[in-house]
Amino acid sequence: MEFEPTADARPAAPASDAGIPAVVRARLATVDARLDRWSWPATGVVVLIAGILRFLGLSGPAGKIFDETYYAKDAYGLISRGVEWNYKDGGPSYVVHPPLGKWLIGFGEWAFGYQDAESGISVPGHLVTTAPEFGWRFSAAVVGTLSVLLLVRVGRRLFRSTTLGCAAGLLLALDGFHLVLSRTALLDIFLLFFVLAAFGALVLDRDARRRRWARALEAGLDPTLPGRAGRPTGGWREWPWWRLAAGVLFGCACAVKWSGLYFLPAFVLLVLFWEAGVRRSAGVRRPWRNALVEELPWLALAGVLMVGTYLATWSGWLLTDDGYYRLASKYPGAPLSDTPVIGPLINLFQYHKAAYGFHAQLDDPHKYQSWPWQWLLLGRPVAFHWSSDGPCGAASCAAEILLLGTPLLWWSFLPALVAVAWLGLARRDWRAGAILLMVAAGLLPWFWFALDGRTMFSFYTAPALPFLVLAVVYVLGAIISPARVGAGAVRSPAPGEPGYDRRLVGGVVVGAYMLLVALCFAYFYPIFVGTVMPYADWSARMWLGGRWI
Repeated sequence: MEFEPTADARPAAPASDAGIPAVVRARLATVDARLDRWSWPATGVVVLIAGILRFLGLSGPAGKIFDETYYAKDAYGLISRGVEWNYKDGGPSYVVHPPLGKWLIGFGEWAFGYQDAESGISVPGHLVTTAPEFGWRFSAAVVGTLSVLLLVRVGRRLFRSTTLGCAAGLLLALDGFHLVLSRTALLDIFLLFFVLAAFGALVLDRDARRRRWARALEAGLDPTLPGRAGRPTGGWREWPWWRLAAGVLFGCACAVKWSGLYFLPAFVLLVLFWEAGVRRSAGVRRPWRNALVEELPWLALAGVLMVGTYLATWSGWLLTDDGYYRLASKYPGAPLSDTPVIGPLINLFQYHKAAYGFHAQLDDPHKYQSWPWQWLLLGRPVAFHWSSDGPCGAASCAAEILLLGTPLLWWSFLPALVAVAWLGLARRDWRAGAILLMVAAGLLPWFWFALDGRTMFSFYTAPALPFLVLAVVYVLGAIISPARVGAGAVRSPAPGEPGYDRRLVGGVVVGAYMLLVALCFAYFYPIFVGTVMPYADWSARMWLGGRWI
């Protein structure tokens, strides 16, 4: 297992046989496309663990818990009528979140069946008829499991280590916060998935562009020449396809929740920094100016794909006449239009304007609201479900689903972020900067909204969670690694070699940490899945007393 420091921190090396300085070759190096023997089997084990935890007993508790009462119903309206629909009142639902997450929830309802006693709906599944709760929770469990898979592969590519990639995935799989969101028909797990997928696509884009420059230099390119003569050539195969894919995935994130937009500046900055960095490594005289001139058009195209993807998720609303605010004739006095083609877009804009007004004025007190500075400290988790029904073998029973992160893991986040900032500066490591930037994009905007007293909840942390886990794994990698590891390190040092003792002690420390997180997760598991237990056992798990009750 190797944890490679950034190439920019390595000393210069003599020229290689191909005529390219070895330091340049090292700086343009990416993860070898050839997978090590254990890469996918190890990934499979982690994903299997995540899947079992997320699907086991998914139908319980019975009925709609917390905000499932909104999203499960809206999802059924989408798959049955193309728009969110209130079957009890017989009219369109006014909703304040885009439809993609609800479309995904609806797919599970279509496949496995849906039931709503309030409106008298009971429909079988098109594939298999199961308990209705399984239907509306199925997609969240699938996407939650896939997000663990994504984090393993993103972590492996970032750290050039299958071990660290699997550690990242395992920590996410054993996090109670992620587990609860993966077993509940809410939108936040889908937002997390698409933000992480877009970031992963940008990392792949970074690697593809670096390989493109490396090939050009090996072919004799002189990067000091002006204009196209000093730039890599190539046709459509050399387009930044992964960056364009990131635009589509980011559009999907925004089509789940608008808060995905907070990551847009971070994504743009990452692309520009990485593009300027590859040009600087290659020897381009004005890397920043060149990066801006050549890459802004591609960023603009990715933006067009993002907007197009977002609008495509509204196709049910655009192509039918049933949606809220869809036709001006049904809403007299509203600033709507029935003009062909342009009218639906005008009405959609007005719908968005009304939804934004709702979010901007959301300041009603709520029992489980919390502030951003409480989130990483687990200062006020959200109770999704509570029951005192038994049996449990005691006079008083309790069953709760609490949106609580695994405490030992979450209380590691703040020290890990400080350590990543320190190590990133010391090593000039692009990975540290990318992780910190993504965490900032996921958390800092909410501090601004806190100034206005907006009602907020801890699940707003969700899209930042994978990057917080990556911060912890970054530190674990630094603990394992010797102080100096060469770029070509492919094996652990043997006994007596430099760095052996450091790896041995570091491995023990990291192994102990992972074991403690797993034990902590196992202890709190009953309140992640709603297991009926004696009240005294439930109370013993309320470590912060009233803050968790």
